[in-house]
Amino acid sequence: MKFIQNVEMSKYREFENKHKKSHFLQSYEWGQFCKRAKRQIPRYVGMEDNDGNLVATCLILLKYTPFGFSYGYAPRGFVLDYNNKDVIKEFTNYLKQYMKDNKIIYIKFDPDIKYQDIDDDGNKIDGGENNYELYNYMLSLGYKHTGFYKLYEGNQPRYTFRIDLKKPWEEIEAKFNKSFMKSVKRSYSYNLVVDNDIKIDDFYRLIQSNSSKDDFDPHNLEYYKIFSDEMAKNNNMKYFNISIRPKELLSNISKEIEVLNKELDVNKKKEVDIKNKITRLEKEKEVFSKIDKDEVCVCSLICTYTKNRAWSLYIGSDDLANFTFAVTRSYYEAIKDAYSNGYEFFDLFGTPGDPNTKYKNLAKLHDFKRKFGDEYIEFIGEFDLVNNKILYKMLPIMLSVYRKLRRK
Repeated sequence: MKFIQNVEMSKYREFENKHKKSHFLQSYEWGQFCKRAKRQIPRYVGMEDNDGNLVATCLILLKYTPFGFSYGYAPRGFVLDYNNKDVIKEFTNYLKQYMKDNKIIYIKFDPDIKYQDIDDDGNKIDGGENNYELYNYMLSLGYKHTGFYKLYEGNQPRYTFRIDLKKPWEEIEAKFNKSFMKSVKRSYSYNLVVDNDIKIDDFYRLIQSNSSKDDFDPHNLEYYKIFSDEMAKNNNMKYFNISIRPKELLSNISKEIEVLNKELDVNKKKEVDIKNKITRLEKEKEVFSKIDKDEVCVCSLICTYTKNRAWSLYIGSDDLANFTFAVTRSYYEAIKDAYSNGYEFFDLFGTPGDPNTKYKNLAKLHDFKRKFGDEYIEFIGEFDLVNNKILYKMLPIMLSVYRKLRRK
C-alpha cells in the first residue's frame, strides 16, 4: 500500500463517483467551497494498493493555530471499505505519520456508517443490525469517540431520515404520510411554478424569513453564493424553486367563486359546503390581491448530490409558501427528481435523536421529516485521531480565549 498526500482531482473524483460510501461532504467541490467560504485548507489524501489503484480517499479540512500547528476535520470521511479491517488499519497508520510530519494536532471524522437499528422513538431495536464491532475496532486503533449525542452537538447531525429510492415509485409514495400527500395535492390548486434556476437572492431572502421565525442564524449571502458557484461545477447541487403568479391566481379564484355562486342557487343540499369553499376562496383572494408582482418565489430548496446519492441541505420559505403548501411540494419535487435520475437514496440531512426533545423547533423539524416515511437512521458518531495529546486537551481553551479576543 502507498499513501498519497495529494490525490489528483480527476482520480479523486473518479474514486468518489464509484465508491458506495461517497458523500457530498467528501467531494472535491466541498473542499474548494470550504476553502473560499470558511477559510479551511483542503487536503485530498488517499491510499493506493500495489497495482496503483485507489482504495481510500479522504478530504481533510485543516485550520491553523499559532506556532504552525493545525487541526483537521474529515466530514463524513473516510471513503473506504469499512468491512476491510486491513485497509482501515493501514490507512490509519499512514494518517498518524502524516499528522506527525505536518504538525496536525488531531483529525476528527464522522463516517456515513449506521451505529444500530432504531425504532420510531430512537431506541435500539433488539436483534437489529449494528456496527458495534467496527466501533470497538476503531477504538482499538487509537481513535477517541466523542459521545453518542442525541441532538446537534456535533459537526454533523447524528440522526437522519433516509428514503430508499431503489424501490418502485408507488411503494415510495405509499410510505409518505397521508397529511403530507394531502398537502402536496392541495399545492396543485395554486398552479405553482417549479424551476431549477440558481436564484441566490430569492433563496437568501427566504432563508432570512425562516431564521426570524425558527430562531437560527443563517450564513451571509456571500456564503451561499460561493456554495452555489463551487457545488454547481460538477453537478453536485440543484435548486428547487417554487413560485406563485398572483394575477393568474386571482383570475382563477374569481371565476371559481362565480361558478360556486351559480351552483349555490340550484344546489341547496350542498349549501354549507359551497359557502365554506367561497369563504376559503375569498380569504385567498384577499391574500393574493396584496401582491403587486406578476411572479414571486415563495420557497427555495437546495439539494446536493454525488453520482448516486442525494441530500436536501438548505431551504428558505415565507408565509406564502405555507399558505400554498409550497414547502411540501418542493420536497416532493426533489425526491421525485432524485428517483427519476436513478439515485439510490434521498437523505433529509438531519433530525434529532430524541423525537420528544424539549426544544420545540427541533421537535417540529422531526415531526415534519418523519412524514416522508422510510428509515430513521442513527450514525456511529465522531472519532478523533489524536497526534498531540497535550495540545489536544489545551486546544478548546486556546480557541475559546482566541475567539473572545477576536470579538473584543
